[in-house]
Amino acid sequence: MSRREQALQAARSFIGTPSRHQGHRRGVGCDCLGLVRGVWRELYRREPEAPGPYSQDWAETGQGDPLLAAAQRHFRSLAPGEGLPGDLVLFRWRALGPARHCGILDEADASGPRLIHAYEGAWVLSSPLTPGWAGRIAATFRFPDED
Repeated sequence: MSRREQALQAARSFIGTPSRHQGHRRGVGCDCLGLVRGVWRELYRREPEAPGPYSQDWAETGQGDPLLAAAQRHFRSLAPGEGLPGDLVLFRWRALGPARHCGILDEADASGPRLIHAYEGAWVLSSPLTPGWAGRIAATFRFPDED
């Protein structure tokens, strides 16, 4: 099984986990970053770095683009449109704003492409990657073959 397939399998195992700010535990609670941290732990048995505490409005009050910078440090960048199921996608809400949400691409179904992500106020789910979401993709990355 490829690393990408392993990442997809690990992400799917988080479906149904409650949404919890700063959480990163399957079945207990996680936010979007926590989902990615949990998948990374399943693949490599450790985390690449500790994010430290962050507020719910971190993207509006912080400096730079920390989510994008962290992904660039630890993942392999992909060209736009190259993402496959099991790859990481980052989203920005404003054209010049920082990336502020992330998820794992899921297999497409009859309705089209899908995304596994922690939906704020709900739980981790696989939802359609609608044109509105797809148009906000800031970057796509692949989990590295080696840690």
